[in-house]
Amino acid sequence: MKTLVTLVFLLILSFFVSSAMADSSLKVNFTTGNPGITSINSMTFGPEGILFIGDSKSAQIVAIDLSTHAKVKVSRVTINKLDKLIADMLGTTTDQVQITDMAVNPENNNIYLSVHHSSGTPVLLKVENETLKQVSLDNISHSKTSLIDPVNKGVKDKWDRELRKWAVADIQYNAGKVLLSGLSNKEFASTFRSVDFPFTKTQNYGSLEIYHAAHGAYETHAPIKTFIATNVNGSPHIVAGYTCTPLVLFSMDKIKPKAHNKGRTVAELGSGNSPLDMIEMNIEGKRFLVIANTNRPLMKMEFNDLEAYQGALTTPVTKKGAAAGVAYVNLPRVNVQQLDNYGDKNFLMIQREATGNLALKTGSSWWFQEE
Repeated sequence: MKTLVTLVFLLILSFFVSSAMADSSLKVNFTTGNPGITSINSMTFGPEGILFIGDSKSAQIVAIDLSTHAKVKVSRVTINKLDKLIADMLGTTTDQVQITDMAVNPENNNIYLSVHHSSGTPVLLKVENETLKQVSLDNISHSKTSLIDPVNKGVKDKWDRELRKWAVADIQYNAGKVLLSGLSNKEFASTFRSVDFPFTKTQNYGSLEIYHAAHGAYETHAPIKTFIATNVNGSPHIVAGYTCTPLVLFSMDKIKPKAHNKGRTVAELGSGNSPLDMIEMNIEGKRFLVIANTNRPLMKMEFNDLEAYQGALTTPVTKKGAAAGVAYVNLPRVNVQQLDNYGDKNFLMIQREATGNLALKTGSSWWFQEE
C-alpha cells in the first residue's frame, strides 16, 4: 500500500513538474537584471505575459516577463489629459514626453504605454484604476537578442532626418516567432525579420519591394510603418501600411530569408499621410482592419473586401490625395495616435480630441456592427 501511495505521489509530482516546465519553456533563457533598454519604439505581447520591446537605439529585441501583474476586468477606460499626467509623473512638461506605443496583455487585460522622455530615457507605464504606475526596468526577468545588420547610426534621409529610429518600425508575435519591420544597412533597406523565440543565434530577414501608386514608382527603402500578421483567404499574410499611404499584402509562405521579396499593393489610402497603428477586429463573425493615421481619420476596411480584391495597383494614382484599390470607410475619429485590441470585442485608442485633450479611452464597437 505504501508503495502504491508513493507511486501515485510521484506521478502527481511528475505531472506538476512537467506542467511547470511547459509553462516556463519560453522563459528558459531569461535572467533577472537590467536589460539595458535605451529606447522603446514598438511593443507587442506574446504568450505567458511576455512583452516584446523593439529597441531601435540599441538595435535589439528585449522580452520582459510581466506575468506577475494581476488580471483585471475589461471595463470602460477613460483617462483625460494623458500627456499632462505622464509629464507630472516624470517631473517635466508635456512637450518633453512622447507616447511611442500602447500594448494590452490579452491574457490579463493590463494596459501598458511606452514613453520617450526628452532626456533619452525610455519609460514603461501601466494603467491602474484609471491612473498610471511606472514599471521598473532596472531589475526585471528578461531575454534579449541583437538585430543583425540594422540601419547604421547617423544615417539620414534626404530631409536630414535620422533613420536609426526605424531599425524597428513595428513588432508582432506570431506562432513562436517575433516579426519585425524596419530598415537595415543594406542597399535595399526596407526589411522584414522573423526571429525565433526563445531567442537563438538564428535570425532570418529579407528585403522588401512594393509599388507605391501615389509616387508612381517601385520602392525598396521605405519601411513598413505598421502591420498585422493574419490570414487572408485562408493563408498567412502580412498586411502592411506604408507612408503616403499604400496598403500591401505579403504572403508569409513566400517571404524568404536573405531574398528580395515583392508585395502586392491592394490599396492606396491617400497621399500626404502616414499610418500610425493597425489592428484587426472580429465583430459578430465579421473581420475588420482598423488603421490610425497622422493626417486622415480612423479607417475601417472589411476583410471580405480585402480578400475579394485579387488585383494589384501597378499604375500611378495621379489625383493628389485620391484613394484606389480596396474600399474603406473613414470613421468620425480623427487624430487617433495608438490602437490596440481590448477584450474580445473592444479596442482602445489614444486620441487628441478637438479640445486639445489627449485621452486614452475605449473605442465603440457600434461602428462595426450590422445595421
